[in-house]
Amino acid sequence: MVMTARRAARAPGTGRRRHRGFIAAAVVLAGLGSAALLRPNDPAASAEVAVVGRGTVEDTVTALGKIQPRAYVDVGAQVSGQLTRLHVAVGQMVREGDLLAEIDPALQQAKVEAGRAERARLTALLAEQRARADFAEAQLSRQAALRRSGSGRGEAYDQARMEARIAAAQVEATQAQIRQTDSTLQADEAQLGYTRIYAPMSGTLIAVDARQGQTINSAYEAPVLMRIADLSAMTVWTQVSEADVTRLTDGMPLYFTTLGHPGRRWTASLQEILPAPPKPPASGNGGGSSPSGNGGAANSVVLYTALFEVANEQAELRPDMTAQVFFVAAAAKDAVTVPVAALTPVDEAVERHRVTLIGSGGVVETREVRVGVRDRFNAQILEGLAEGERIVVGWKTDDGRPPKIGFRL
Repeated sequence: MVMTARRAARAPGTGRRRHRGFIAAAVVLAGLGSAALLRPNDPAASAEVAVVGRGTVEDTVTALGKIQPRAYVDVGAQVSGQLTRLHVAVGQMVREGDLLAEIDPALQQAKVEAGRAERARLTALLAEQRARADFAEAQLSRQAALRRSGSGRGEAYDQARMEARIAAAQVEATQAQIRQTDSTLQADEAQLGYTRIYAPMSGTLIAVDARQGQTINSAYEAPVLMRIADLSAMTVWTQVSEADVTRLTDGMPLYFTTLGHPGRRWTASLQEILPAPPKPPASGNGGGSSPSGNGGAANSVVLYTALFEVANEQAELRPDMTAQVFFVAAAAKDAVTVPVAALTPVDEAVERHRVTLIGSGGVVETREVRVGVRDRFNAQILEGLAEGERIVVGWKTDDGRPPKIGFRL
């Protein structure tokens, strides 16, 4: 009885404590349930949002090019011999007509002297033959007079006429020999002049391949001794893929950068697109037909050559520099822009697209816009959006789709 009374005394308190715990747990669960029912997941929290801004959008064709002098000439040797004097060095400025180098003239000088002596001999021979021709003509005249008077013999007349004709023919032959000797002498004198090499144009010596004392052999082809280039203007030889060359037009604007001046842009206009790609180098040749040296194909991609010129008064551009060229097909400045990732095509023929916006109060809506110029990352908005609006560029879900919840909070 005592134990029963004690249990009966503890039971009411224990029951009250358990009742209060159940009530508290129910209140917490009810609160969580009402919050889940009244506040679904915010779609804006699952969206990657960008703000509509302003900027410049350019539709460009990119390509690589090589910078070369607009005008240059390879100076070679037209005669063989030892290079006795070299008057210039790499980097030196020269003017047209300046003496660049000298080749030993002994062999050519000997040929000229022999030619002059031969001409003198033929001139003396011609004088002798003319005298003989005059004598033969006089003899023919006397025999003709005797024949007319009837006292001369016919055989003597015929002999005189033959000798006169032979003498005249010998004079003509010697005159022809003199003309031939003059021609040979003129060529030998020219060869002698080629032993002194002069600058054919004004410019900068960008390469000197010869050394003083070197023996030059021009028997089969003219060896190149040096290159002179006018560096005041440069030509960029750009290699454009066959997929992009149809987008280029003569006169279109462009700009390019170089590795040595990454923060600077040079501007120019496209001047010419060569009608056919350059021929690839022959096997073992190691050279190409264009200054770029890339040939007409790289990794089975056909490349066409586009040319343009750029001023280089400060000599900042150097031969064989690599240029990253951007041909501007279209451009929009101070335009309303959005990321390309935010656009969903509706009618690409008229550049109609759809975007998703997140407005004030968490309202998610879609809107059609009209797009203008586009590049790889951004697009110009012609109508449908205003600067400062928030648009969705992606969703933070596994499949990249919007969450399956209501779009109005």
